[in-house]
Amino acid sequence: MSELLDNKEAATKAVVDWMTKKSKNKTKFYFKDFYKVFPDDKPRLIKKVITKMVQEEVLEYWSSGSTTMYGLKGGGIQHSSEGEE
Repeated sequence: MSELLDNKEAATKAVVDWMTKKSKNKTKFYFKDFYKVFPDDKPRLIKKVITKMVQEEVLEYWSSGSTTMYGLKGGGIQHSSEGEE
């Protein structure tokens, strides 16, 4: 595990900073996009961090049924604004 993933606050800040920087172009990201934030870590460890961020409501989970994506809480079009339940 990298030092970045060891430090929960630093990992959260790195993800939020990266997503904020990229938000000019898009607001939702595939899980594999987070590999760029944590290039030295295994997918399973990255998934734990991202899942924890969703539980803490830093990120939102979005699914169209066949596609799963993540976005910053309150950013972009989400389920509630698309009329989905």
